[in-house]
Amino acid sequence: MTTILIKDAQIVTMNRNGDIITGDILIENDRITAIGPDLNPAHADKIINAKNRTIIPGFIQTHIHLCQTLFRGKGDDLELMDWLKKRIWPLEASHDEESIYYSAMLGIGELIQSGTTTIVDMETVHHTDFAFQAIAESGIRALSGKVMMDKGDEVPFALQENTTDSLQQSVDLLEKWNGHDDGRIQYAFSPRFVISCTEELLREVRNLSEQYNVKVHTHASENLGEIEIVQAETGMRNVVYLDHLGLANERLILAHCIWLDEQEKRIIHERGVHVSHCPGSNLKLASGIAETPEMLGLDISVSLGADGAPCNNNLDMFNEMRLAALIQKPVHGPTAMNAQTVFRMATIGGARAVGMSDEIGSLEVGKKADLAILDLNNFHTYPSYDVDPISRIVYSATRADVETTIINGRIVMENRILRTVDKDIVLPEANRSIQRLLKRANLR
Repeated sequence: MTTILIKDAQIVTMNRNGDIITGDILIENDRITAIGPDLNPAHADKIINAKNRTIIPGFIQTHIHLCQTLFRGKGDDLELMDWLKKRIWPLEASHDEESIYYSAMLGIGELIQSGTTTIVDMETVHHTDFAFQAIAESGIRALSGKVMMDKGDEVPFALQENTTDSLQQSVDLLEKWNGHDDGRIQYAFSPRFVISCTEELLREVRNLSEQYNVKVHTHASENLGEIEIVQAETGMRNVVYLDHLGLANERLILAHCIWLDEQEKRIIHERGVHVSHCPGSNLKLASGIAETPEMLGLDISVSLGADGAPCNNNLDMFNEMRLAALIQKPVHGPTAMNAQTVFRMATIGGARAVGMSDEIGSLEVGKKADLAILDLNNFHTYPSYDVDPISRIVYSATRADVETTIINGRIVMENRILRTVDKDIVLPEANRSIQRLLKRANLR
């Protein structure tokens, strides 16, 4: 048994009472086994002095594309459909095994450095096994899956799938990776969006999700043009169509949901569908601003995600929290999205979305040891006297304040030094990979 004792920290628990205490956290193997003052360090293998530090639950990002991290800066200043057709799809079609691996490692390094411990990730059509390999090596907690695309206009040949093959490859990956490392890695079926998927594929995804009891992760109602296409093809709006197919249930995670009508909001609420709000991406692609306060008011499960690096251009939860709060205030008033609400979305809200609220999302005895240690002793976070620590984290802190990240009881970053992602290898390999992809996609 490996034990870690973290001493003398300010602990933002995010438990039901919202307790913020000063004390210690004892980790044994992958779980928190004690929280309180003056815990006995006698049997700890490692002691971390966290005096004047703040410990938070690791962030949970419910919409990420690790396969797109290499494309950072290559899809600027475009709206969604042009962004996909002119940049993202050609680059995804150009991926090889090595580029997928380093794209994933590049993204995971950034995520760990900014305190994210769990992600819901959507890969591209091919080479997903190598993204899973990066996830496995890095230690991050993830739900991931190959993207599914068996129809659509202007899709590069390399991304055009046969329905049967798409389903079989997804099941093969699921049976290999789902439950890996005692459940740290889980599979999620990942149809890209309604425009890219036949009814046959979506119905079978529904059946397989139920059979294997795994999540379905897709995009919906991100862009008005997208909605028009879906209505023209199906006679229904996105969420109504997904409900018609039997996909709208507690296993479904929908990214974006900016342009919902009242019927769709009602379906999401009644069926227990989870929404991933991605404010940075939505602003950069000029897609719109989701009605997050209204959804929360309906007790819809809403969490946060950065989306992909080419539409953000970072994977930083601090950025997403700040944006999620600020973009609502001009319309709904200064109290519409307070710091506590947003921080809850980033932690226990994400845990609810991935079906793990009894395991992650808060710092409590018996839960998985997924946490970040912040150093808030700096000009941009002071004064500290009588200031709500959650306000400091949401409105003032940055990813540079994350000092140590622990996932599943394993220290993956300590004192800003990554332990599971080799920066000296990943950065130059990322540059080599994107040069290769740009040439292959004829985008130079």
